[in-house]
Amino acid sequence: MSIYDKLSQLGIVLPPVSVPAAAYVPFVQTGNLVFLSGHIARQDGKPWVGQLGLTMTTDEAKPAARAVAIDLLGTLAAACLAAGKTLDDVKRIVKVLSLVNSTATYTEQHLVTNGCSELLGQVFGPVGAHARSAFGVAQLPMGACVEIELIAEIG
Repeated sequence: MSIYDKLSQLGIVLPPVSVPAAAYVPFVQTGNLVFLSGHIARQDGKPWVGQLGLTMTTDEAKPAARAVAIDLLGTLAAACLAAGKTLDDVKRIVKVLSLVNSTATYTEQHLVTNGCSELLGQVFGPVGAHARSAFGVAQLPMGACVEIELIAEIG
């Protein structure tokens, strides 16, 4: 089954690449690696605002990380297209780095980030298994609850 069929089966429509909010580009390819800039969680087109341990729970933020994964997939599809490829040419999701807006005492950043990691596994199967880091940070742009970046190999 193609990645696009899998996305359709999951009811996912990929968004267009977001316009950067500062001085950076959405992705950079070097060799077979594509580095995606951090994407913040959005809900209804606006930043999904919250701080874990203060205004949000882990269960409320996990869907935000899943939403980020969908946005990342839209950007990855654009990166593939720019290289003359498609998402079916993704050889591996290499690394996910997740920043979770959280209080100093909150310790479930890894569980929030599962919202992203689990979706990547559903979409790509074994190719979606990746190395990962999840950090708690004092604040994120526009008060977003989660920001995630991704590195993928395309072939």
